[in-house]
Amino acid sequence: MTLNLFPDDPSSHFSALAFDFGAQRIGVAFGQSISGTASAVRVLKAQDGQPRWNEMAQLVEQWKPDVFLVGLPYNIDGSVSELLGRAERFAQRLQERFEKPCYGMDERLSSREAIERLAEANTAMTVKKTAIDHIAAQIILENWFNEIRSKSSRPIG
Repeated sequence: MTLNLFPDDPSSHFSALAFDFGAQRIGVAFGQSISGTASAVRVLKAQDGQPRWNEMAQLVEQWKPDVFLVGLPYNIDGSVSELLGRAERFAQRLQERFEKPCYGMDERLSSREAIERLAEANTAMTVKKTAIDHIAAQIILENWFNEIRSKSSRPIG
């Protein structure tokens, strides 16, 4: 599955649930395109990359997103990582289960930025380890909104 990176109409307004995919944990964030802001929501436990789908359904019902965004874990040099295919399959399952569009966003360095944000906030180390994934999802979503904003403000032609 090849995920689209952006909606066809980048100027449309929508809400999104974003995911920082991992084999053991999946970070979740929510945001609105109109403001371009995102908030960390929570971390879902996963077993071999599979969340508890009933928990996922509860999140979708609670937040009512228009679209999903899944962070694509490329290697730092841009090459395909082992986890990338699994993240794409996760995205496909989200799209099929909840019948909402799902997009992908390069997530390189989002976890590092999440650690830096938590360090700047003087967050205790025990909290940091559990908070990294959903802060990373927030960063992925913020970066995506910034990309959409820059794409929609470019002159055509």
